[in-house]
Amino acid sequence: MMSRVKIIIHGAVQGVGFRPFVYRLAGELGIKGWIINSSQGVFIDAEGNNKTVNDFLTRLKTDKPKNSFIQSFEYSYLDPAGFEKFEIKESKESGAKTALVLPDISTCDDCIKEIFDPNDRRYLYPFTNCTNCGPRFSIIKSLPYDRANTTMSEFEMCPECNAEYTDPMNRRFHAEPIACPKCGPQVELWNRKGEILTSKNEAISIAAELLLKGMVIALKGIGGYQLIADARNSDAVKMLRTRKRRNEKPFALMFPNLDAVKQECELSEAEEKLLTSVESPIVLVKKKKGVTSILSIECATGNPYLGVMLPYSPLHHILMRKLNIPVIATSGNISEEPICIDETSSLEKLGCIADYFLVNNRKIMRHVDDSIARIISGREMIIRRARGYAPLPVQIEGLSKPVMAAGAHLKNTVALNKDSNVFISQHIGDLENVESISAFKNVINDFEKFYEITPVLNVCDLHPDYISTKYIKELGGNTLQVQHHWAHILSCMAENNIEGKVLGVSWDGTGYGTDGTIWGGEFLVPNGNNFKRAAHLKTFRLPGGEKAIHEIWRIGYALLYDVFRIEAAKYINHDKKELVIIDQMLNKGINSPVTSSMGRLFDGVASILNIRQKVNFEAQGAMELEFAAELTESEMSTYNFEIEYNSEIMIINWHLILQEIVTDLNIGISKNIISAKFHNTLTEIILSIAKKLKFERVILTGGCFQNKFLIEKSISKLQKNGYKVYWHQRVPTNDGGISLGQIKYASLSSNPSPHREGKKAISL
Repeated sequence: MMSRVKIIIHGAVQGVGFRPFVYRLAGELGIKGWIINSSQGVFIDAEGNNKTVNDFLTRLKTDKPKNSFIQSFEYSYLDPAGFEKFEIKESKESGAKTALVLPDISTCDDCIKEIFDPNDRRYLYPFTNCTNCGPRFSIIKSLPYDRANTTMSEFEMCPECNAEYTDPMNRRFHAEPIACPKCGPQVELWNRKGEILTSKNEAISIAAELLLKGMVIALKGIGGYQLIADARNSDAVKMLRTRKRRNEKPFALMFPNLDAVKQECELSEAEEKLLTSVESPIVLVKKKKGVTSILSIECATGNPYLGVMLPYSPLHHILMRKLNIPVIATSGNISEEPICIDETSSLEKLGCIADYFLVNNRKIMRHVDDSIARIISGREMIIRRARGYAPLPVQIEGLSKPVMAAGAHLKNTVALNKDSNVFISQHIGDLENVESISAFKNVINDFEKFYEITPVLNVCDLHPDYISTKYIKELGGNTLQVQHHWAHILSCMAENNIEGKVLGVSWDGTGYGTDGTIWGGEFLVPNGNNFKRAAHLKTFRLPGGEKAIHEIWRIGYALLYDVFRIEAAKYINHDKKELVIIDQMLNKGINSPVTSSMGRLFDGVASILNIRQKVNFEAQGAMELEFAAELTESEMSTYNFEIEYNSEIMIINWHLILQEIVTDLNIGISKNIISAKFHNTLTEIILSIAKKLKFERVILTGGCFQNKFLIEKSISKLQKNGYKVYWHQRVPTNDGGISLGQIKYASLSSNPSPHREGKKAISL
């Protein structure tokens, strides 16, 4: 008996070879009918005998292309229509745009083989791609994902490319960025004045020669410019640091192949899998001990980890094959500004950094940085979510209307939902300069236009001085403000799809509290549509306010003063006259805001141990404190601490911890052991609070849990004591995940009450 079925598939099914897959499957099974791309997804009308139609339905899900994923698969039976063949119909743009856009995908093995095959027509062509790889998000203008809606529309296909593009049996069937040396984009080598020196493969060869001579090259990649330099050449790396104004922060490295990474780094199976994945992020891996490194020490001073990646675009593969050495591959920007995506801005912004420019004439629609990830307790954890991951959505139920979330101030991302799909933007960065603020606004406008959404509710942070908050308030309309650390917890709940009773541990550097103080060492639990502050770190002062975040000796001294008062000066080596001024600031509360921040406690302990007194980038002191602990992983002892009660809130008093740290220092205990004991104590604090509150599920979130030593010890300790532990995987645990938490807050009630001026955003 004949059957006919109408199928609607939503998900990442455009730009992944889904239509040719369906076409080939239909041919194999003898199915007749058609398939079409639309702005909503893929529509299939299929007809055959009962068995083949059932097999067709099953294999659509089991045999689908590896880069696709299906969010919903709906089908209904219709009367047979008597189709004579199976065909692929032309895409439609009508209707609401709900189809998912794939991230930019690293070059597949088949394309790599062609690039390095002298007999192939795409030999050494730096824009080779197929339906299984290549740019997506960075080049698309609008949905549906068809060539006419990408920046490749200005390149007319040659007959050979057109034949591949229109052949359903070819792996380049509807590969929208399809190109070859005859008809596609080309590379050129420019000097700082924008003058063309040479082009095509010779441009890449000369760029390689210049890199080996110690020059810095600005390379136009998939989602923006990168600054490339020989990672073995200390003079070149120092020069790049000086020009880029990046004093000590580690540089990302690109290695020519996996074997080259293994010569320098310890690689677990999970780390190797992540490095070679289609997302191809920068992966934080540990340097090998006891080997002579070819890398300049300037790449990552005082850091046992390297941020490494493999070539992920054809241009990278060709350049790295010519070089066969590791290179610095850092974002093409002046530190803390967005990366450049066009030739005009690159010459203006990078002309004082790069010696030469390896450019191309394929336009980039939107900036997309390299993503950063690491393995935590055997699982992938994204630290910066961009290329390879954005803008794939997270699903949140309960969202009946479109909501826009403006994210945080640092590591900003924005988020926008369409029904249950929450689209988190690529990494935007810190909103601390005109360029970043402009990028923030552009991304919001881009998302709203891209998905044709007009939000009816806007969500932002509680902090009144955040640029993101001010922007939302200037928009007017319905607005919700969400406490920063509650947004962190909600983000982790959303990612892990959990509801109900849970203990949220939210530890970071800074977040505006509902009481007007700076929070950051928080234990929060759900309380209806909001939260209750169940416990927090005992507060202390930050003498000098913002200045203390950079001169962390101020925090160290403030902690010592809180415990030892007039004796505090004995335990710190600093100018005594300046300490007298700090004493007055602390006693009178002058320019010394109160905080419960765990991130700042890390800074203070790093200072007390004389690991670092001033920082050149965010969390530098905390990172070096972590690295010290990792040198003594066998140290399992802890310090004493007290839990006090203030009304219904538990206060974690760290005074005993500090007293015992000072005692250990005085008797000559190593800083490594002290740091390990401090970290172990923090895991004991989490366990103790969980026991007192009798929670079975614990969430670990916030920037402090980027600390591998801390989070893995905490996970292990909690799990051994019978707790179910949740942490971030595909959404950053740092402020890059805040926008998702803000959207989750809007979903807690079908009609959340918007924040009104003059009232607290959240009542406890």
